[in-house]
Amino acid sequence: MAEKIESIFHTDKLGTEPEWNAVEVSTDELVESKYQGTAADRHDMRMLGRVQILRGAIVGLSFVAGTIVQGLITLTNSSYEPQQWHGTLLVIAAVVIAIAINTLLAKSLPMAEFLILFLHVAGLFAIIIPLLVMAPKNSASVALLEVTNSGGWSTTGTSFMVGLLTPLSSMMGMDCAVHMSEEVKNASETLPKAILWGATLNSILGYLAVFTLCFTVTDIPALLDTKTGYPFLQLFYDVTHSFAGTTVMAAIVIVTLIFAVVSEVATASRQIWAFARDDGFPFSKFLRRVKPGWNIPLNALLVSLGFAIVIALINLGSSVALNAIVSLTMSALISSYIVSIGCLVSKRLRREPLPDSRFSLGKYGMVVNIAALVFLIPFFIFVLFPTATPVDAQTMNWNVSMFGGITVFATIYYILRGSKLYRPPVLIQNRDI
Repeated sequence: MAEKIESIFHTDKLGTEPEWNAVEVSTDELVESKYQGTAADRHDMRMLGRVQILRGAIVGLSFVAGTIVQGLITLTNSSYEPQQWHGTLLVIAAVVIAIAINTLLAKSLPMAEFLILFLHVAGLFAIIIPLLVMAPKNSASVALLEVTNSGGWSTTGTSFMVGLLTPLSSMMGMDCAVHMSEEVKNASETLPKAILWGATLNSILGYLAVFTLCFTVTDIPALLDTKTGYPFLQLFYDVTHSFAGTTVMAAIVIVTLIFAVVSEVATASRQIWAFARDDGFPFSKFLRRVKPGWNIPLNALLVSLGFAIVIALINLGSSVALNAIVSLTMSALISSYIVSIGCLVSKRLRREPLPDSRFSLGKYGMVVNIAALVFLIPFFIFVLFPTATPVDAQTMNWNVSMFGGITVFATIYYILRGSKLYRPPVLIQNRDI
């Protein structure tokens, strides 16, 4: 959503991207001077968003979009027998569509994102209004005060914290807009405002959706038992009693999700390119190369496509393995936020001066930073929990092993090779451009 807000402030031409039109990207001559912005611009944007490179959200969002389509077919066609490979192909199709939009329609992305922003807002009301008008209602006490511990946890508090992980995922990824910074005018001022507007608007819309569901979901077990795999599809049909109405409402969700994948692909490709530019990746020379005449980092896009397809194919062998990889997104994002904010808190506590910035929280900065850490650290712990008990190989949250394994691999790579090649952003900031 923040990226959709950001698209309104996007540069008029994607041709103003950093060195996209060079013969080949040179790590010494990356951005034409007229596009460099101020020193504060360059510092702010290069210091942000270096941790999350290959975003599992690409596959995660594509998986949701593809399997919603499969669930919709299951609901509307009684003779259809869903197969796991059907869903996998739909996931790959969603990724391919996102890649195609990012390559063939790159110059039209700002307008497309603006239209999706309109769909995002108007579509929500197109969904919640029929639910509020046509669905039976819970009483206020049931909707707002009743708590259900369906995960088998020993305390309601633990169940509450684990249950928050699903809505927490909707709050992740606000950093997407940051990774498009070198294609945005006045980035160090525009992007923070875009993120704040996105967070504010989504908070309002999110509460509207949550309260609507709290009052209109009256039979939770029946919805969970749906053959579609998605309780909200069954809710749409139970309320409207119309396949056409359900399809239209579901289509709003699907289209929005696919364009979320478009945004994730754009973000991932820019992250890969930027990190390869600093020699932070294996095969950095290939990843940072941009062919003449292209307004996009095509090699980085193709790598995103390749990884997404490979990860999606894992679903054919084991959905548990796929879920483990996709769930890594949450823990990786939270950890990156903790590290970034923790560095700011550390500098503030040591009374070290922060770099000049065109957007500042002023005297409230320390309070906001500490509040963010207090919020994030417990969730980083609970994101590694399984969603229910008892736990076996199928219900285990393998996120912890994935996160630990990648951390160990990245550390070893950095010690043996990366530290000899990688040039941190501060060196680029301090060089004479």
